Amino acid sequence: MQSILAQPIYLSDYTVPDYLIDTADLIFDLNEEFTLVTAKLAIRANPASAQPHPYLILNGEALDLISVAMNGRDLTTTDFQKTDTSLTILNVPRTLILEIQTRIKPQENTALKGLYKSSGNFCTQCEAEGFRRITYFLDRPDIMARFTTTIIADKKHYPILLSNGNQIDSRQQPDGKHIATWEDPFKKPCYLFALVAGDLDCAEDFFITRSGRRVTLRIFVEKGNLDKCAHAMQAVKKAMRWDEEKFGCEYDLDIYMIVAVSDFNSGAMENKGLNIFNTQYILAKPETATDTDYVHIESVIAHEYCHNWTGNRITCRDWFQLSLKEGLTIFRDQSFTADTTSPTVARINDVIALRTSQFPEDAGPLAHPVRPESYVEINNFYTATVYNKGAEVIRMQQTLLGEAAFHKGMDLYFMRYDGQAVTIEEFVKSMEDASGIDLKQFRLWYSQAGTPILDVTDHYDAQQKTYTLKIKQSCPVTPEQPEKKPFHVPIKMGLLDQSGREITNDLLHMKHAEQEFQFTSIAEQPIPSLLRGFSAPVKLNYAYSDAALQLLSKHDTDLFNRWEAGQRYSIKLILGLISEYRKNKSLQLPADYINIFEHLLRTMQEDKLLLTEMLTLPSEKYLAEQMPVVDVDAIHIVREFILTALAKQLQKHFLHLYEENHEVELARDFSMQAVAKRQLKNLCLSYLMTLGDQEEYKQLALRQFKIALSTNMTDTMAALRCLVNIACPEREKVLEEFYQQWQGDPLVIDKWFALQASAKLPDTLSRVKNLMRHPVFDIKNPNKVYSLIGAFGHRNPVRFHVANGDGYQFLAECVLQLDPLNPQIAARMVKPLSEWQRYDQNRQHLMRGQLEGILRNKLISRDVGELVSKSLE
Repeated sequence: MQSILAQPIYLSDYTVPDYLIDTADLIFDLNEEFTLVTAKLAIRANPASAQPHPYLILNGEALDLISVAMNGRDLTTTDFQKTDTSLTILNVPRTLILEIQTRIKPQENTALKGLYKSSGNFCTQCEAEGFRRITYFLDRPDIMARFTTTIIADKKHYPILLSNGNQIDSRQQPDGKHIATWEDPFKKPCYLFALVAGDLDCAEDFFITRSGRRVTLRIFVEKGNLDKCAHAMQAVKKAMRWDEEKFGCEYDLDIYMIVAVSDFNSGAMENKGLNIFNTQYILAKPETATDTDYVHIESVIAHEYCHNWTGNRITCRDWFQLSLKEGLTIFRDQSFTADTTSPTVARINDVIALRTSQFPEDAGPLAHPVRPESYVEINNFYTATVYNKGAEVIRMQQTLLGEAAFHKGMDLYFMRYDGQAVTIEEFVKSMEDASGIDLKQFRLWYSQAGTPILDVTDHYDAQQKTYTLKIKQSCPVTPEQPEKKPFHVPIKMGLLDQSGREITNDLLHMKHAEQEFQFTSIAEQPIPSLLRGFSAPVKLNYAYSDAALQLLSKHDTDLFNRWEAGQRYSIKLILGLISEYRKNKSLQLPADYINIFEHLLRTMQEDKLLLTEMLTLPSEKYLAEQMPVVDVDAIHIVREFILTALAKQLQKHFLHLYEENHEVELARDFSMQAVAKRQLKNLCLSYLMTLGDQEEYKQLALRQFKIALSTNMTDTMAALRCLVNIACPEREKVLEEFYQQWQGDPLVIDKWFALQASAKLPDTLSRVKNLMRHPVFDIKNPNKVYSLIGAFGHRNPVRFHVANGDGYQFLAECVLQLDPLNPQIAARMVKPLSEWQRYDQNRQHLMRGQLEGILRNKLISRDVGELVSKSLE
């Protein structure tokens, strides 16, 4: 374990490397007890370095050093110095060939960083700093080398041997082992290195690029999963074609490979030519994957594929520039999803993700800019701020420049920096040079933390027929940034007249702390439609009347803002009812609110996906963001009251829509039309199931569960979710029936865990504790941890935040159990406790106590230690 007192690394301290590695020739001899790694590195002094040191410091962790040779001469302990994290070669010439042999034990690598063994297969994960656990190296992203990799392994147990690039050699040895050599023609940093060895099945196809080249496509999966690859393969081809047409990016190797493994810390990794995926983002068939899974698989495949240009061909100079590849590629995969599904619903989902994960991050002790100034553990900065807010910053540049100029900027960026490791400034400079637009002030989005707040007031002068918007912007204090300069905020907006007709459609540039915008020739008091399409990641305060929100929700030409108006109205109502609840007053649902839902049910059935979103109440997590002190119990009680009241008033509509869209023959149809029908039908079922005294609706759910159990996972999970959230005798029966049907499929069992961990009933925590002792739960498997511990801590606020603190104690115990095994996953689990200051004094005391208890553990990892320390500052 590394000390939590490790010194921070600062962006301001960046210097160019003294030495470069031109080529890296690696030999892996894979054995059951250990792996021998032989690295031959061609190194030279960096001409960009003013005065290279006469010594060379290489990174290395958890390595057993066997030998070192320089320019053919074996080195002794007087020629180098070794620590737990480095190997320093003394008296190095300006050019050298360094040969290093190390011994590692992938079988014992539960952290899943570097080379490890998963389900009998060898696999790597080197981002961010995993390569230093394989061999000694200059492990930083601005060291780009050409890699040749030779893999030696027993052919019977590991018939598949893969690495980056193109295979140039394959041969058999007399001892039963075989050898494969791969050569990557492109320079890359070592974090993009990949190796896989195992007994895997392979799905193969091909893609013809726009220039006519044939690219072989291969997806490797663990035995027994070949029938779940068809959707992923089509997604690869869809992403390749889309990136050619949208961004002009053509694939550059003759082969593109994906390997899906069961044990993986994240969703996927974009290693050049050999992407490694978590199985949950590859494996799918109607019986085992939901509609949401199908969309996520396409999205993640598009993301990793798009990294080929935004991340691989052009990489980041240092880890402070992480959003240069991740924020940009999230923007690209979001664009892909919008183009291939429903643009409005895709945007709604993007914004929901931002508001429920990134906004809380911005408002808490872990707030940091899109480009941080310092870090202790880089793994802790794979955050919603770097990814999701980073994507919004790219989107704002597209808005400010316009679509055409933005794409010119992308073309210029690709042309200038192909094959280089660059900075965010260089990306923004490409946008400026392509468009002629000055983005100097806009750069503050990268360097200032926090979510800006726009306070908007207006005035209509009937005599002059002018309408004036007055906007003030501010940004709350965040760690190490007490004062903020004004952002350049693009505000898409329109004005509607009292009948709902659009009067104007504009883009406002908010650049000052206070600013006024005047509109002339306005015949009557207009209703503003502000921040259309969520054109900037800000919080908007404007005193909309109920009537204005109703009109916008029915008539706004911007469909995102139509949804947004409904959400604002719901939030306004819910916060008002929470106030009533706290005063022990009886709760009443206004007739106007019910009428809005009835209007939607009658008039919006042509767009069933959007209708589903319009009928969905804001989540408990997002509602918590609207309160200065979170009252988890009141939020839950009031939201449940509204769901039940709507179901009572509109049950005939919900039942009619359910029956109209319940088409069993669509079970294997994943067209957007079929998906939309299922989404709407299952939302209607969830409303009806809030009427716990209605036996007919319970029977409806049971019937859907039984019909869909072996044919369609979307309908199965929707029915099961309804039944798991009511106290009825059938609850345990359907859970057991589901388990018996799918116990052989780990990904489906993950859904089973997550469903129970996110249940609303009071017995959830005890159920979660029992499930941790279930034979199929494995705390070493990240997917199992996410589905059970993560679902409870991150997605079940009312049960996690139980007033006696049992949820906090449980999570802290899990973090301490996980940390010695996998610090990266432990750090991700601890984050709900970091928001302790948002709650009442009792909960604050209990959460803080658990954080302090974690910190008292002297062996805590750097990953967890950094987050806990910052949370307590």
